[in-house]
Amino acid sequence: MARGKLRIYLGAAPGVGKTYAMLSEAHRRAERGTDCVVALVESHGRPRTEVMLHGLEQVPRRRLEYRGAVFGEMDVEAVLCRAPAVALVDELAHTNIPGSRNTKRWQDVEELLAAGIDVVSTVNIQHLESLGDVVESITGVRQRETVPDEVVRRADDIELVDMSPQALRRRMAHGNIYQPDKVDAALSNYFRPGNLTALRELALLWVADRVDAYLNAYRSEHRVSTIWGSRERIVVGLTGGPEGRTLIRRATRLAEKGAGGEVMAVYIARSDGLSSASPKELAVQRTLVEDLGGTFHQVVGDDVPAALLDFARGVNATQIVLGSSRRKAWQYVFGPGVGATVARDSGPDLDVHIVTHEEVAKGRGLPVARGGRLGRPRIIWGWAVGLAGPAILAVLLNTVDLGLANDMLLFLAVTVAAALLGGLLPALASAAFGSLLLNYFYTPPLHRLTVADPKNIVAIAIFFGVGMAVASVVDLAARRTHQAARLRAESEILSFLAGNVLRGETSLEELLERVRETFAMESAALLERASDVAPWTCAGRAGFGPPLERPEDADVDVPVGDHMALALSGRVLPAADRRVLAAFAAQAAVVLDRRRLKEEADRARTLAEGNRIRTALLAAVSHDLRTPLAGIKAAVSSLRSDDVAWSEEDQAELLEGIEEGADRLDHLVGNLLDMSRLQTGTVTPLIREIDVDEVVPMALGGVPEDSVELDVPETLPMVAVDPGLLERSVANLVENAVKYSPHGRRVLVAASAIADRVEVRVVDRGPGVPDEAKDRIFEPFQRYGDAPRGAGVGLGLAVARGFAEAMGGTLTAEDTPGGGLTMVLSLRAAGPRPEPLPAGESRTEPERQATW
Repeated sequence: MARGKLRIYLGAAPGVGKTYAMLSEAHRRAERGTDCVVALVESHGRPRTEVMLHGLEQVPRRRLEYRGAVFGEMDVEAVLCRAPAVALVDELAHTNIPGSRNTKRWQDVEELLAAGIDVVSTVNIQHLESLGDVVESITGVRQRETVPDEVVRRADDIELVDMSPQALRRRMAHGNIYQPDKVDAALSNYFRPGNLTALRELALLWVADRVDAYLNAYRSEHRVSTIWGSRERIVVGLTGGPEGRTLIRRATRLAEKGAGGEVMAVYIARSDGLSSASPKELAVQRTLVEDLGGTFHQVVGDDVPAALLDFARGVNATQIVLGSSRRKAWQYVFGPGVGATVARDSGPDLDVHIVTHEEVAKGRGLPVARGGRLGRPRIIWGWAVGLAGPAILAVLLNTVDLGLANDMLLFLAVTVAAALLGGLLPALASAAFGSLLLNYFYTPPLHRLTVADPKNIVAIAIFFGVGMAVASVVDLAARRTHQAARLRAESEILSFLAGNVLRGETSLEELLERVRETFAMESAALLERASDVAPWTCAGRAGFGPPLERPEDADVDVPVGDHMALALSGRVLPAADRRVLAAFAAQAAVVLDRRRLKEEADRARTLAEGNRIRTALLAAVSHDLRTPLAGIKAAVSSLRSDDVAWSEEDQAELLEGIEEGADRLDHLVGNLLDMSRLQTGTVTPLIREIDVDEVVPMALGGVPEDSVELDVPETLPMVAVDPGLLERSVANLVENAVKYSPHGRRVLVAASAIADRVEVRVVDRGPGVPDEAKDRIFEPFQRYGDAPRGAGVGLGLAVARGFAEAMGGTLTAEDTPGGGLTMVLSLRAAGPRPEPLPAGESRTEPERQATW
């Protein structure tokens, strides 16, 4: 089934007559016999719109209830079953009521089009998704109902329904758009003349771009090569020289003289990549043309005039702006130049402007061989062979007569050798010197700089021409080899750079050090500032050169955006190196942004963790701390009451309850304070060497009697710990184990030495903890399983692990063989146990084996 066609009536604002125009089109089609139905039209109570609905078949709406009200939406299923030739669907950007077939009305339209039904719809310019921010800045109202631009652009026909702001306001004042009670507010807010004018301009420009796209498609389809001057398009030809800025500004002034003018700057690059254009200057000119509202293009072509004209005709340009030639007068013997050629071949439909500038007739220089391409030793050998070789050969040939032809071949061989070694200039010198020697010694009349036979003149000329040709070929090959090697090195550098940066393996300082090493600079720094007038600050640097306070102080500076620059000191880099340096500068900015984003994420994570702990703390205070307070308050109130005569047993029981509640509060507050110290990083352990058997028994004072079995041998090495923190850690572990142990099953606290560590194990026979929850039980305010709220705030294990790590130890959870949980506290051993005390002295020690 063929897809249906979409026709859209586009308006600048409500009330311009989109729906009226759509209904008028429906009547015209119905009169021609087209099966046309109204799938959904919103009249908004406008009498003239409702009149236009008469005589048209309307598909009943689907009723949906939402938040206590009933709404009518388009019944897509009913329209598909009716299968008309044309369906009218108003307000394309409308959002459907929840429970509808699709979320947006344009999705309903897509279904109708897919079923082969033609659709006529309406939409306002402010509902296009790409213009949401622009419309909000104009009207101050954010449009929540939008339609993707691509949906509208795919329409087969778009018709603009236009009306002047004054006429639209008159319609509003007459009550033809809104109800009378809304007219004044609308005229003074959304329907202000400035708003309507700006929205109208948006609609006209959007439709103009759409028409321009139609025109380009038509010209491409019908292969129209001639220029149709429907609008002013000015192409600026850039060479990469400093005159490009003048040309861009001149072209912009020309475009401003006509409505809808467009400026397109184009640089023609040679296909072999050999160009004298400055990458930095081209980047500056690209920024300039984009700031002035134009576009920058780069085209590859060896014939510059032909490529420039092809580009201009391809974009349907009307004018070309070129700069006056920079060539000197004598250089015109090689041709008329780009400007003259473009003006000659442009034809009657393309105007060419030749703009004068400060670089006119200053010359562009001739390509000469550079020592850096062949190397200094080869250049020296080339000059030696080119100058000394013909002289030595002449001396040798004076001793034997080989004939003029053989003499020329030998001199040509010397010229070729000079070209292979030294390039163009040594070969030219060899050819010229050899020609003089041939003429003087071997061409009649001998020993005179004249030639009697014209054939010999041709032979000498050919000899000189062949020498120049060979030298040019060698020089070009050397240039290509040098360029290929350079591009390969650049690609390797950029590939390494991109890989490291994308994988996040390179910090800013490492990247700057890489820049410094790559370009053999003394120092590299990334400078930034907050605004155009703010002072520069250094975001990162590498090297040992003097600190750079401004980019202007550096030998090389590469701008990165408006308020950032990469500055290097040590030497001035050639223009060819700045291309890779610009990539390094851009990546440095990316690395800096990523580092700052990571810092922001870390701060946000810290704040989130703090908020979570504070929330849990409030919950703990609201319940776990209030429970013992309530018990203490009730017991004290009972004891102070004069209405009841309490017996001594009752008073003792109430006092015992007060004491238990106070102990519980003391324990909870202690854990809260310890957790607070850990979170703020204020725990400073006082490490000293001590025996485990001196500390562990002291940690068992807060648990019931006969609930713990202690097994700490005397032969254990001493540990380097903070005794107070170790005692608190063991106390929390034992208290937690006793809490979850079955009644009548004692908790085992055992210690043993393993390598350079001492492990304290707290073993219970409780329900145990699954593997996936073993790490979670050490988080603050966590209670495992169905522990009652009164069992504490869930800080005991978190505090124990925090104290263990502060002392350089670890705390982990393991399964107890046969069921239960074992807490393993691993501590760093300090060394062997001290020697026994002399006779008559004793060390106070608790029992090594005890039952608590």
